[in-house]
Amino acid sequence: MFSQAQSFARSNRKEINRFLKFSVVGAAGAFTDFTVLNLLVQRFHLLPVVANSFSFTAAVIQNFILNRYWTYPESRQRQATAQLVQFFLVNIVGLGINSLILVSVDHSLRNFWIHLLGNADTGFFVSYNFAKLFAVGIVLFWNFGVNRMWTYRGLSTQS
Repeated sequence: MFSQAQSFARSNRKEINRFLKFSVVGAAGAFTDFTVLNLLVQRFHLLPVVANSFSFTAAVIQNFILNRYWTYPESRQRQATAQLVQFFLVNIVGLGINSLILVSVDHSLRNFWIHLLGNADTGFFVSYNFAKLFAVGIVLFWNFGVNRMWTYRGLSTQS
């Protein structure tokens, strides 16, 4: 079993490195996403699901640029506009998944957090951020898989 894992890792090293880079870019995007989300909710009093659309879009734009130039540098030989449209379409579906998870988890757990923390404002803050974190983790795999198969298809997987 261990030798099979080693063999897979050796033969797919470039793809594993891409996933790791995609994850680092995703973490930077998550930072942007959470920062904009909390700014819009806490300072401008938008509903989390509304703020989520703006924060997610900001992260998508940042992630596209970083992925195009760092994760998939060989993709720069393709037209940026077409690639951005593909990336954006994948991420629109990702936004739908993200928003559905955010609303569902927040709705399901908000009273739990409020009761656990004993404060409505703190419970609200923790609830939507926990839901957002959960959503980001799920959508990472959607975004990587579909972008790899469509937006960045045909790129070499060899080291």
